[in-house]
Amino acid sequence: MVRIAGINLPDNKKIPVALSYIYGVGVPLAMHILNEAKVDIGKRAKDLSPQEVNKLRDIIEKKYTVEGDLRREITLNIKRLKDINSYRGLRHKRNLPTRGQRTKTNSRTRRGNVRKTMMSGKRKMEKK
Repeated sequence: MVRIAGINLPDNKKIPVALSYIYGVGVPLAMHILNEAKVDIGKRAKDLSPQEVNKLRDIIEKKYTVEGDLRREITLNIKRLKDINSYRGLRHKRNLPTRGQRTKTNSRTRRGNVRKTMMSGKRKMEKK
């Protein structure tokens, strides 16, 4: 099992898809990294030699922010937006969409399944 940036890569997947299991690395960036390390794109993760794994590990850890550092950076950016009370920060505070989507309908994933109609929050009438 190949371990890069604290993530165990799946053995039976091709290496561009396996590298995309690392937070912050998608398939296009994985292809760029593989071209830079001169590793064959068609290989599976289990077929990599230790030298190739070391090359990939060095490139990813030295050139790119991935995993914990990237998560920390993103949370700090969101915290900064909240602290300065920008519009985007207020939307983050209220758990609403931040990029201009409509919220009258279609924001269920961000808000949760909250219905804001007249009868939705009322208790059911007891039968007599």
